[in-house]
Amino acid sequence: MAQLTLDLGHRAALGREDFLVMPENAEAVAWIDRWPAWPTATLAIYGPAGCGKSHLVQVFAGKANAGVVKPDDVTVEAAANIVAQHTALALEDGDRVSDARALLHLFNIAKEQNVFLLLTAREAPARWPFKLPDLHSRLATVPATEIAAPSDEMVQAVLVKLFADRQLTVAPDVIAYLVRHMDRSFAAVREIVARADTDSLAGKRPVTIPLVRTILETIQNPAGE
Repeated sequence: MAQLTLDLGHRAALGREDFLVMPENAEAVAWIDRWPAWPTATLAIYGPAGCGKSHLVQVFAGKANAGVVKPDDVTVEAAANIVAQHTALALEDGDRVSDARALLHLFNIAKEQNVFLLLTAREAPARWPFKLPDLHSRLATVPATEIAAPSDEMVQAVLVKLFADRQLTVAPDVIAYLVRHMDRSFAAVREIVARADTDSLAGKRPVTIPLVRTILETIQNPAGE
């Protein structure tokens, strides 16, 4: 009989003291630490999926008492109300806002009201796919800092942190095996840790090299080819 696994979730550590500062993200962290002494009221942080942008948004929100806005929240009708409620805002995945006019409206109102605006995306604002000339020119002037793809050292550090977030004890040789064999991306780190947590719980066994080897094989060859 197959065991029923209950996903009780886990609490990610999202405080400033929990953020792993590495060369790949040090500049972005420094910008958040420097707030409110920014040269302009708007800043963009960009980088690959899972690189820690959302974590820094949470740090910024706590530090600046900022509201956190998602792409679907940004409409022409809602922009004024969003800005009116806060002295600082963080817009995640800004390049995915569906209405360019709404994003421009949000920019303009935030500037008029002297509201700080933190943007995140996978690409720098100057490369966001908006054709509206006024918005494009505004985005091109936004200071932007990149979180780069991770080094081996950063992959190792993030693995250790995410396993710890899930209260999983993982031996150093398992971490070293993963660093040698997994894809170099933050998204891959998160997927591997999540699967290891689920499979370890389902099988009532520790996270070992044989377990993570199976996980990597499944991820890298999902069709069993």
